[in-house]
Amino acid sequence: MTHLQTGLSPETLEKAKVELKENPDTLHQDIQEVRDMIITRPDIGFLRTDDAFILRFLRARKFNHFEAFRLLAQYFEYRQQNLDMFKNLKATDPGIKQALKDGFPGVLSNLDRYGRKILVLFAANWDQSRYTFVDILRAILLSLESMIEDPELQVNGFILIIDWSNFTFKQASKLTPSMLRLAIEGLQDSFPARFGGIHFVNQPWYIHALYTVIRPFLKDKTRKRIFMHGNNLNSLHQLIHPEILPSELGGMMPPYDMGTWARTLLDHAYDEETDYCPESYTLSVQDLERDLEKNLSPKTMKRSQSVVEPGVLKRPDKVKSDEDNMQPLLSLD
Repeated sequence: MTHLQTGLSPETLEKAKVELKENPDTLHQDIQEVRDMIITRPDIGFLRTDDAFILRFLRARKFNHFEAFRLLAQYFEYRQQNLDMFKNLKATDPGIKQALKDGFPGVLSNLDRYGRKILVLFAANWDQSRYTFVDILRAILLSLESMIEDPELQVNGFILIIDWSNFTFKQASKLTPSMLRLAIEGLQDSFPARFGGIHFVNQPWYIHALYTVIRPFLKDKTRKRIFMHGNNLNSLHQLIHPEILPSELGGMMPPYDMGTWARTLLDHAYDEETDYCPESYTLSVQDLERDLEKNLSPKTMKRSQSVVEPGVLKRPDKVKSDEDNMQPLLSLD
């Protein structure tokens, strides 16, 4: 074991070897091969290229050098293309702080049986009068940046559970295709984390409609990791044991305290009063949306004609039952 594997348990070391093809004897060589590719992208400012940083990209792409470098390049390119999003990316930023205090994201204390960290989002908590969807995305990215420092999570990864209970149509109307695509690009294509599953519970019909819109932007691998449970929490519990879930998700733990993770990141700043006006950077958010809309390809944005148009939600003629919705999605690599 090299110093770069310090912090990994014996079980995780074995998992890294078997699942990720991580070899301590060639670790430095693997990292250098990725670093040597940086010269091929002079258009990107690679602001960090140390061994420990590059290693997390190799782990995220199972030590495929080319794929690891592509992810590394996309990581910095995404930040270059969305500069406004990454200004003052700190827990004390007013918008991020409000999102964190409302549980965007929540982080459970217990890991699942595969050693994965579980993030929970209770969608109805989104106070749209105080912070934007971009603030929520920034809070999630900031949280992941903090957690991915843990080498155990670099190997084992994350689980995301989104509870859509009481999430209104009015709230959903703020989830524009451009904003959803921004989130997909930031999480799926540009961040060195292994996502073992994305679980939707208690989702209404208009969330199914939104999923139809974003589906073309999802990789096959991501689609296979999306689970639509509806109100069937038993199917959720088959994959994530209820012993580690809060009562809101049918679990045996107490109700989730939305401020738990926020207190971790904010520490003494948690209780400080914040006067926040979303209009303070509404213009930059609108500019961001406008630029994204220009880049949306008509071909990739083709959708099921009877379901939804970009930016407009229509109720489908028929919504599949929870059991029907589960069938094509319940699959893990």
